[in-house]
Amino acid sequence: MSMRYEVTVEYRKDFVRVNGNEIVIGITSKPEKGKANLELIKKLAKYFNVSSSQVRIISGFKSRRKIVEIMERCGDAT
Repeated sequence: MSMRYEVTVEYRKDFVRVNGNEIVIGITSKPEKGKANLELIKKLAKYFNVSSSQVRIISGFKSRRKIVEIMERCGDAT
């Protein structure tokens, strides 16, 4: 199962604030060559305790407003 969130990015700050299906996140990386998007994915993965591969930007790659999908962690397959 996955959840979709509307994400708003603020630059030069470092925080994650979740309110329902809306997330406001502070990014310190410059929005150049995907660096800010990569930082956003890593921060959300850490916040939701999932791997980075389970966080996906659906839309808004070049915008401060994004739609992000986060896959829930499944049970161990081993």
